[in-house]
This record gives sequence, structure tokens and C-alpha cells, in this order.
Amino acid sequence: MQSKVEISGISTAKLKVLKNGEIMELLRRSKEGDKKAREELIAGNLRLVLSVIQKFAGRGENADDLFQVGCIGLIKAIDNFDMSQNVRFSTYGVPMIIGEIRRYLRDNSSIRVSRSMRDLAYRVLQVKEKLTNDLQRDPTVEEIAKELGIKREEVVFSMDAIMDPISLYEPMYNDGGDTVCVMDQVSDNKNTDASWLERLALSEAIERLSEREKRILALRFYEGKTQMEVASEVGISQAQVSRLEKNAINQIKKCI
Repeated sequence: MQSKVEISGISTAKLKVLKNGEIMELLRRSKEGDKKAREELIAGNLRLVLSVIQKFAGRGENADDLFQVGCIGLIKAIDNFDMSQNVRFSTYGVPMIIGEIRRYLRDNSSIRVSRSMRDLAYRVLQVKEKLTNDLQRDPTVEEIAKELGIKREEVVFSMDAIMDPISLYEPMYNDGGDTVCVMDQVSDNKNTDASWLERLALSEAIERLSEREKRILALRFYEGKTQMEVASEVGISQAQVSRLEKNAINQIKKCI
């Protein structure tokens, strides 16, 4: 989405990027009632909104709509940010933007199935009924697909498309205590908000390093080279590589 030339009437190529010091100064002025500072703060963090809505790409939602909803989350984050807390604005703002977008998706959700997919599903049901009568048993997916002359995956996708959706809050088990819902049985340990925020924090921490430190970490941990190999490529001693590497890692840990 960031590659779009224009979104909601705004040219993404011209979006301003504020440094952390500039953000904190504008926040201070905004808290004191400076409306111009508040407008600058919103304009300077629109790239943050763009980075968040990429997380929701592929859901069939209009990018302009998500961007506008994300901007509402950004404004709420600006108005509610507590400057007394030792936290970067982006760390606070990202969850606020995500929350606003999720509320929008939840309140405006609708299951949209194409006419062609629905028609295929009905044909599958007709063939399934016919084969059941002929074979005196439930036909397999492969048998249905062969009868229709289509791929197995098309049969599965079409049947999934017309199934009634189940709420994540649908109770699955209750022993008189806490109810276990569908949501409790579904998890994604790789793409949680926490892991996404950790990657964001790591990216910000790496940006604070010097170009030499960035290069050394890239050679060591992305290309898998030894300290001796890095020293030869960078043109410094192995002891210097070791010291710079250790310093860079400590800086990252401190930031995170």
C-alpha cells in the first residue's frame, strides 16, 4: 500500500517523516493547545498509519477506508499520549491505530461470496447428492471433483464459501467454570501484535546505530560471517569488530 501514489487524496511520496525529538516537541506544544503543532504531528505520522494498514492487506477492504480509520486511531493516540511515560510515541500509537482498525472491521464485517463461487457450490451439492444415491455412501472430494471435471481444491473452496461463519466467541466447552471458546483454540504465535511490536522496536533500535555497526551486524548475523572475516572485509582488527558488535547489541537491548 505504501507504493500507492495517492491514498485518500494524499500523495504518499510527499509524506513527512519526523524524528523522535521533533515528535516529542510537537506533542508538548499540542498538549498546551497549539493546534498547528497538532496538525504537524498528525501529518508527520501518516507513514506510521500506512505501515499499520499493510498488516490488514489482502482482506478485500478499501485501502482509503482503512487509512482514514487509522488516522482516527492516530489522532486518539496523540490526544491520549502521556509524555511522563518513558516510551516512544510509535510504541504507543501503533496499538491504538490497530485497535481502531479492528473495531471498524468488526463493526462493518460482511461475508462476501462471488456469484460464480456460490453457483459452483450448488453444483457440488447436487453432484454430492447424486453420487450418494448411486454409491450408497458419502462420496469423496476426489469423486465429486472428477464428476464435475474440476480440481479438488475448487470443491473444497466452494463448500467453505457457503458455510455459515462461526463466531470466535462461540462456546465449545463449559464445565461450570470458565467457558472455552473457539478463539481459545485458535492461535498464531508468529504474527501476534506483541511480536509485530517487537520487530518495530528492533527496527527503531537498529536505526540508532552507526553505519559501521549496522554493517558489522549485517555481515555477522545475516551473512553468517566470522569476526575474522568481517574484520578483513571492513578493514579493522578482529578485536575492534568484537568490541563494536558487543556495543551495538548492548545498545539494541537498552532501546528495547
